Amino acid sequence: MKNSLQEHREQYGLSQRELAEHVGVTRQTINAVEGNRYDPSVELVFKLAAFFECSVEDVFHPDVDVATTASHHE
Repeated sequence: MKNSLQEHREQYGLSQRELAEHVGVTRQTINAVEGNRYDPSVELVFKLAAFFECSVEDVFHPDVDVATTASHHE
C-alpha cells in the first residue's frame, strides 16, 4: 500500500521518532511504513489519519484496481 506518510510528517516538522511516540509505535515501524516495507494495521492507519486531521485516503493509497474488484462482486 502506497502512502504519503513521510510528506505529512515533514509538513508537521516531526522526526520519525516524534511521530512514533504520538501514535504509540516504534520509530522502526514509522520507517518501515514510509518505505512501503510494512502495511500498517487498520488501527495505526486510523491513528495516523486522526493525528494529521485528515482522511485515511489522504495518507494511504491502496494498490487496488477498483474496476477489477467491483467486477468480482457482481
